[in-house]
Amino acid sequence: MKKYRIIVHVMTLIMLSFQISKAQLNPLSAQYYNNLYLANPAFAGYEKGLTVNAAYKRQWGSIPGAPIVQNLTVDYSKKKAAMGLNVNFDRAGLQRQSRVVGTYAYHLPLNSQNSEMHFGVSLGFMNQRLANSDIIGNGNDPLAMAYNQRQTYIDGDFGVAYTTQRFKVEAAVPNLKTFFKREEIQLANVGTFYTAVSYKVELSEGIDGMELEPKFAYRGFKGVDNIWDLGTQLTLANRQIMLTGIYHSVKSASFGLGLDYKRKYLINGFYTTQTSSLNSYSNGTFEINVKGRF
Repeated sequence: MKKYRIIVHVMTLIMLSFQISKAQLNPLSAQYYNNLYLANPAFAGYEKGLTVNAAYKRQWGSIPGAPIVQNLTVDYSKKKAAMGLNVNFDRAGLQRQSRVVGTYAYHLPLNSQNSEMHFGVSLGFMNQRLANSDIIGNGNDPLAMAYNQRQTYIDGDFGVAYTTQRFKVEAAVPNLKTFFKREEIQLANVGTFYTAVSYKVELSEGIDGMELEPKFAYRGFKGVDNIWDLGTQLTLANRQIMLTGIYHSVKSASFGLGLDYKRKYLINGFYTTQTSSLNSYSNGTFEINVKGRF
């Protein structure tokens, strides 16, 4: 029993730290260009009508217990108000994390030049558990049982943004539970803020139109150094083909290729290289996103 307890305890600590790091330090690449709602609730309903996004991300390779992220967002706007739903499931080793939040956003036009202010707030719950069926040893170990008896807690996000036809400035505070109760929640690598600025440059017009959008993002974390991201997305064929490259200050990079058929149905794939400190243990992650506008 003592041997099994040690195994469970060590595996729990390793997988918890790895899971949180992956989810926070290396987020879904879709949040930078193709699904801004992932990083900032103010962008729920930014694209008018009903928009559905689904994402799947996993570590490249067949390592047992490799991290997997599954995400679904649904948002709908009518005039200035918008509603959204963001559902996220993370799995790494024994760890299972579920986060479901609902979002209300408001989009305020400022003038006739397509400039707007955007405000959004999300509220929902976070749940973390261990998969007893995957424990090597006694699934009723007291340490595992104590971990799974933790309460599901309320969580949320807040965000604002300013946009024009070409320019975007974004700011968000994720994980509001941690933000307001810093002394009670002692977790490292939890996101504390997200900011970004981007500008679209039209290279050519018409059916063969090309557009370039450089972007700089700066992300804050609790207990570790902040991270900056510098990238660009090149769109071809009237913005239906997308080539994306992003460099992260943790010495990793993301590369994406996407097709936005008739600018209504999108499929996009990303490959993110592993951070320099983990290059010897992992080959990076692969991510696929699909999107529909209705």
